[in-house]
Amino acid sequence: MQDESTFTRRKFLETTTSAAGLSLLSSLSLPRSVFAANDDTLKLALIGCGARGSGAADQALKTGNVKLVAMADAFQTRLQSSLVTLKGQQPDKVDVPLEQQFVGLDGFKKAMAFADVVLLTAAPGFRPEHYEEAVRQGKHVFMEKPLATDAPGIRRLLATNEEAKKKNLKVGVGFQRHHKPGYLETIKRIQDGAIGDIQAMRCYWRGTSRAGLAREAGETELQYQIRNWYFFTWLSGDHIVEQHCHNIDVCNWVKGAHPVRASGLGGRQVRTSKEHGQIFDHHFVEFEYADGTRMFSECSQIPGIWHTVSEHVQGSKGRADLFNDRNGFSITGSSPWRYRAAKGDNAYELEHVDLFDAIRNHKPYNEAEFGAYSTMTAIMGRMATYSGELIEWEDAFNSKLQIVPTACTWETSPPAVSNAEGFYPVAVPGKTVAL
Repeated sequence: MQDESTFTRRKFLETTTSAAGLSLLSSLSLPRSVFAANDDTLKLALIGCGARGSGAADQALKTGNVKLVAMADAFQTRLQSSLVTLKGQQPDKVDVPLEQQFVGLDGFKKAMAFADVVLLTAAPGFRPEHYEEAVRQGKHVFMEKPLATDAPGIRRLLATNEEAKKKNLKVGVGFQRHHKPGYLETIKRIQDGAIGDIQAMRCYWRGTSRAGLAREAGETELQYQIRNWYFFTWLSGDHIVEQHCHNIDVCNWVKGAHPVRASGLGGRQVRTSKEHGQIFDHHFVEFEYADGTRMFSECSQIPGIWHTVSEHVQGSKGRADLFNDRNGFSITGSSPWRYRAAKGDNAYELEHVDLFDAIRNHKPYNEAEFGAYSTMTAIMGRMATYSGELIEWEDAFNSKLQIVPTACTWETSPPAVSNAEGFYPVAVPGKTVAL
């Protein structure tokens, strides 16, 4: 198993910039039909048929000669809804007969057998198990972020990734900012010294949230939690891990490293109903890197608040502001510069273009390592906000606190259950054990 101390700044930059350079080339010079001349169809299996999974499948199918041949989901209705949607979007590239549609918690194994490439887009708590099986079967992988919801899951995924490297499997991760030209160019300029020495960073995911789902008649506790997965920590990691990991990943990318400690606080202010399960609606974390640089991280999902999804880097000679929206990217100070998104800068599509290019042309391509360390950074942040303690990276990374069952069946008891009134246990800073 890989120890965290092996993840140096040099290695972080190698794993991020190799994919980044390919993405910039793809976005600037490759047409959408780049693989159309290749007669070999790559067969795709979709594991997890929710909205993000359906979106990822549609984006993957746009890369060229690719066909969706198998699907798996915990629920029949979700699989069928996804299938209808994808057939409408890509009628000539979706051929999933009934015998290649798998419903249940173990269907992913059967669906993978039909494919060359698998899309892992089920609830994040299942990611390490699904990745392990995909690598065991020798499949190329695209997996959505985050890559786990606890430290044992991260270690399991990193161990699996060593096997993926031995098998020369290509692995993409849904940190799509690594494929967006504006991010690529801005971060290159930062690392080339455009704003001087980095002094501090801020990152935000502030906005509203999806609605919680009410329990349906007759469903078991586990069925309900998986259907309402976003609001249970073992399945989503809380929104600091599930969504804010994007912004945290950008800061790690800028620094070429992960933080060494974190402290923070969070809680539930407005999302307090039964349907909101266990997770917080706001987190604030101060991360510290080995050189003393601080990164201030905030994610809030409260209606009516100031809304921004962005990252900001303060240097000794200027400041960089990175907005994943119409505000674009800018540098102010001694080397002013501005970039606005151009047509075709769809990072959700570019990340699949890059992955399939690597598969077809046998290029080195594996994003799992930096994806795992950015996910672990977000998990460490959650440890800090849930407990109120100062958390050291070494303690967080090596934590034995496992919140996800090693293997989950419909008979598995979920890690958290509701009380007689239907409410779930929620972390309390100062009382909750972090590690």
